[in-house]
Amino acid sequence: MKIRAVETLRADAGWRLFSFLKITTDSGIIGWSEYNESFGSAGLSSVIDALAGSLVGQDPRPVERIISTLHVATRQSRGGINHQAIAAIENALLDVKAKDLGIPVYALFGGPVRDRIPVYWSHTGTYRVRNAALMGVKPLLTYDDLALHCEDIRKQGFRALKTNLMPARDGKLVPFSPGFGRTPGWPELNWDNGIIQAAVDSVAACRAGAGPDMGLMLDVNFHFKTEGFRQVAAAMAPYNLTWLEVDMHDPAALADVRAASPCPVASYETLCHRREFKPYFDAHAADVAIIDVVWNGLAESVKTAAMAEVYEINCAPHNFYGHVCSMISAHFCAAIPNFRIMEIDIDSVAWRDEFFTGVPVIENGELVLPTAPGWGIDVNEAAVRARPPKS
Repeated sequence: MKIRAVETLRADAGWRLFSFLKITTDSGIIGWSEYNESFGSAGLSSVIDALAGSLVGQDPRPVERIISTLHVATRQSRGGINHQAIAAIENALLDVKAKDLGIPVYALFGGPVRDRIPVYWSHTGTYRVRNAALMGVKPLLTYDDLALHCEDIRKQGFRALKTNLMPARDGKLVPFSPGFGRTPGWPELNWDNGIIQAAVDSVAACRAGAGPDMGLMLDVNFHFKTEGFRQVAAAMAPYNLTWLEVDMHDPAALADVRAASPCPVASYETLCHRREFKPYFDAHAADVAIIDVVWNGLAESVKTAAMAEVYEINCAPHNFYGHVCSMISAHFCAAIPNFRIMEIDIDSVAWRDEFFTGVPVIENGELVLPTAPGWGIDVNEAAVRARPPKS
């Protein structure tokens, strides 16, 4: 078997792009991966195109050799977008190899450890505050609306959810994301009493609607400095959080937040490769290691999870993309023993499902692991081409 062609495809997904890598072989097998270039990775498709050109004519099945070669070729600029490009290639090659063998990808890694994957509803309320029109749903305007939404999530059988900090301005919920430069507050990233109260109000509304037994997480991303994260953590004491999710690029500072927090801390979603994770593991900086399998590649993610287990840490995938990404993350969750819970976006643009040949099956808050070869679903190429990115 030889690789005949490598192609990147992109589609309009409302407030983001959905991006896909297609590897076609001379045997007729097509391998797919999904990657992300809408959140700090602009130009990633061009990097994939540059790296993947060397694959044409190669046997796609010795995945470790191909990926090791690509890492050597990018060693002078390792990490970052180069690593994300290699990860997209790795994931598509794994799809080819598993399809050739007639097995699911997780079987390549000794799995499954489990065939039902507990999931949590991510970005609870967040997208409905920002993007309700694109989703075709009623917008959330108040904390009462947020509470009712969480009640509905509980009634759908989900046992955990994650939300973001949403202040109320002039009686209406608004986004809060200074860490990404989208709302005021950057570059200083300072806290004040009003924003701490908004964090309390957001979480209190979710707890009131979801009930006392719901697993509840708050994600505050990069939105504060160390002192602000500590203030948010202290304010969360009454709400019995499953975790507070914090992003920081200093292991010691993050360890300080963890030491002061009344609840577990989860982090690391923006890290690539074991080398970047190791200083955080050594600092015991977080309770849960969040690994982006799309950014790292499944094989690298499994290796990172094995390293995390030495430190008595369980892992959870960072997954807020399309359905192929959800399947890639699900295969990761199936293959590793030290699994915590899987993130998934239920809310998205109204036309998301068109891009895929299937959708994740979720029953009682658990994703049912597919048994079909490869990832278990493929990309609907015609639908992707029918919705080109908007300029």
